Amino acid sequence: MWYYIIKVLTSSIIIVLISEISKRNNFWASVTASIPLVSLLAFIWLYIDTKDVKKISELSTGIFWLVIPSLTFFLVFPVLLKRNINFYVSMIISIVVMVIFYFVLVFILKKFGIKI
Repeated sequence: MWYYIIKVLTSSIIIVLISEISKRNNFWASVTASIPLVSLLAFIWLYIDTKDVKKISELSTGIFWLVIPSLTFFLVFPVLLKRNINFYVSMIISIVVMVIFYFVLVFILKKFGIKI
């Protein structure tokens, strides 16, 4: 039980830390958020839980491919905000576009025999 509490607290602290840094310095918040902290934590927790490096390797490969469509969010979202579209509407549209790109990429990868 304590192990799960530590996992949740560690992950939560990182998210709050990035949010607080962004209030003071956008550059450092961007740098901190761009580091694949969630992935790194997932690798650490998975290794501690299973010691299965094959699973970690597969997760890392899947993350590599799926980062590509996730980048569409970071392209669409600021464009919509700069056009004075409501924050929540911009976020929803950006998420929808990103999800569409996930499906497109998975479809393309399957055509090349790459399974995630």
